[in-house]
Amino acid sequence: MSCSIARSLEQIGEWWTLLIIREAFFGTRRFGAFQANLGIAPNVLTQRLQDLVAHGILEITASSENGRALDYGLTDKGRDLFPIIVALAQWGDRHAAAPEGPPVRIVERRSGEDIEPITLRSSGDGRALGLHEVTVAPGPGATPQQLAYFERVRQRQAEKAAARESGPQTQDQNDRKV
Repeated sequence: MSCSIARSLEQIGEWWTLLIIREAFFGTRRFGAFQANLGIAPNVLTQRLQDLVAHGILEITASSENGRALDYGLTDKGRDLFPIIVALAQWGDRHAAAPEGPPVRIVERRSGEDIEPITLRSSGDGRALGLHEVTVAPGPGATPQQLAYFERVRQRQAEKAAARESGPQTQDQNDRKV
């Protein structure tokens, strides 16, 4: 599928997978520790770890002389998931919190202060951007169908902007447009 979100979900979209990645950020490295911390079945854990290694999110290193004990560590690709895990945690703290409050706080190591909520920022002036201040635009890998979609989005946005500029419409004027 020509969609970055769909391709991402192929690699990390399964529930256990994100929890394994969360544990890796918390410092978990060994199979037994992942299993104990998550309460996950060994066969499921084995498959998810294999998938994460195959996708280059985790890497395996031998942690014993005979090579039988293995550590699973995050790769650069895996570490790049940190803002996603933090954003999911912050969203959950806000919209799916337990009555007692968040079970974990994410704090700056140096100060011990809670981190700020993850925010989209303007590349120009750094100001925070909300949903209505961003839009989609075609990228270099856009398919013809996506290019047509982006054109429809652009047209709708232009129509909305023109309607805002022309002022409020009466109900009679709105009925004639339909």
